[in-house]
Amino acid sequence: MGRHSLPDGFRTGATGPRRRARRRNVALTTALVFALAAGTAAAVDGGVLSFGSSCWDSAVRLRIAAAPGIAPALKDAAGYARDNDVTSDGSCLDVQVTARDAYKVTDALRSKEKSATEFEAWVPDSGVWVNRIMADGKSTPVTPAGNVASSPVGVAMIPTAAKSLGWPLKTYSWTELADATTTSERLKLGAGNPSRSATGLLALTRLTHAVGKAKDGDILAAATAKALSLRASDSDSQVLDTLPRDLSGTEQGNPKRNQALILSEQAAFAYNTTADSGDDLDLFYPKDGSPLLDYPFALVDEPALTTDESRAALRFMTLLGEPDGRRILEKHGFRTDDDDIPDKLVTRAGGRAPQPYKELPEEPATDKEIDEALGMWTITVQSTRLTTVVDISASMSKPVPGTSESRMEVTKAALSQALATFTPEDEVGLWTFSRRIDGKRDYRVLVPAERLGGRAAGSTQRDLLSAAFDSLKPVKDGATGLYDTTLAAYKEATASYTKGKFNALVVLTDGVNEDPGSISRSALVAQLRQLADPDRPVPLIAIAVGPEADKNELDEIAEAAGGSAHLVTDPSQIHSAILKAVVRAGDQN
Repeated sequence: MGRHSLPDGFRTGATGPRRRARRRNVALTTALVFALAAGTAAAVDGGVLSFGSSCWDSAVRLRIAAAPGIAPALKDAAGYARDNDVTSDGSCLDVQVTARDAYKVTDALRSKEKSATEFEAWVPDSGVWVNRIMADGKSTPVTPAGNVASSPVGVAMIPTAAKSLGWPLKTYSWTELADATTTSERLKLGAGNPSRSATGLLALTRLTHAVGKAKDGDILAAATAKALSLRASDSDSQVLDTLPRDLSGTEQGNPKRNQALILSEQAAFAYNTTADSGDDLDLFYPKDGSPLLDYPFALVDEPALTTDESRAALRFMTLLGEPDGRRILEKHGFRTDDDDIPDKLVTRAGGRAPQPYKELPEEPATDKEIDEALGMWTITVQSTRLTTVVDISASMSKPVPGTSESRMEVTKAALSQALATFTPEDEVGLWTFSRRIDGKRDYRVLVPAERLGGRAAGSTQRDLLSAAFDSLKPVKDGATGLYDTTLAAYKEATASYTKGKFNALVVLTDGVNEDPGSISRSALVAQLRQLADPDRPVPLIAIAVGPEADKNELDEIAEAAGGSAHLVTDPSQIHSAILKAVVRAGDQN
């Protein structure tokens, strides 16, 4: 990356909306700018840069994949660059913009499809996509360089629905809006699928964060997600198609139509710009803050780009931050300065004072919170069959640093927390293991995997599991019988695979295998690979608890079964680790 020099007109800080929210890419952007600047003087002295001929004699072609919402604005900016001979080092910019859903580009980058390198730059609607790629060391790399626009996420409604809730004078929190729309038979709320829509995911994260503070917050969050899932669409463009088609009573009262949508301000702006008179949406901005779509600009496989391509991409990015570029973005309904928001933009999007359209969350959602929300969505929406295998060897009695509780006590609490996120249709079971706890076997089946809503002997499966979690205790002098247990549990999980559900095996251990008479690690890995079936996936999620567990060992074992291993230093992190692993497994399947 250091071989590139600074493109014409690059002005540090010129790109992206000025905002109060935390900027994730500042350090990366600064490093990129300095690296690119290093070669400028040498390029000029060596006569590499051309100043004497027409810029179109050496035009640089730049291909950009952009989220569908921002693609029209970028196409207009590309036209402006062509019409005004905007140059990078004396060469004109020949920019071609293709609209592609961010989740599809993410999938292509993660699987290293050829289509992933057909573009030199990528502008998704949210940094959550870029962060997902950067967290996966096996993906085609992307290099974030800044943000070009922003748009807050709120709840848009048809006028009759908005009026019934007191728009614009009455303000609501996220949980109040969700409650008003998910519990009403006459007011249906639609959203983009959070696994494919950053708008839906950021809203879900805010909702789960808000309801999580209440009593039984996990159950409330799962119930909200379940209600949203019943009317979720694959993409933001598809969710707009669920609105009533006209003002007729038949369409307005159609139970298949949504009267409210989780939508970005820009999407509402674009809809209202083309809507017939009377069909405009009204927009509620939650009083506890609207999360932002932040439209990052990223280079795709930057080390493989030529100097001209990298510099041209950055030059186009800076154009978007200059006055003419910002006017183009604002014309399409994007914010370019969160401290100076055009009233016309808000009004066209359906907002009006006293709706708190300038209000942002006190802190943007963290990657951890986003992963937890998405994991909870995956578990809640796609019915799950999950077997949890818990280490009860003697080491689980050791205290957790900084607390008065043992590893086992904190693990039990984390498992109970995770149990609350499952629905009655989910199937969950529990095994325990320690060397020879059941005759010659290193494992014991405490509760076979069954529907949580199912009943047996007067109790539900959920009640049986809750009681089993409470009864867990370490075996005195017990050793860790990891290998035989893992193989037996995986054989059972694959043999009882249930089609149409998310099937997985979770193994929690705080140590390494201590059964000298067990199967070897290499033999275990080989058998897991033979058992794993891509058509009937059962990812093995291994959770290493504490410093004595061998993360590298668990990596090898989990990957053999299409899963992943996660290290937690504190058992209270188990719930988050399971949700993160579910997200990763869901992405791969």
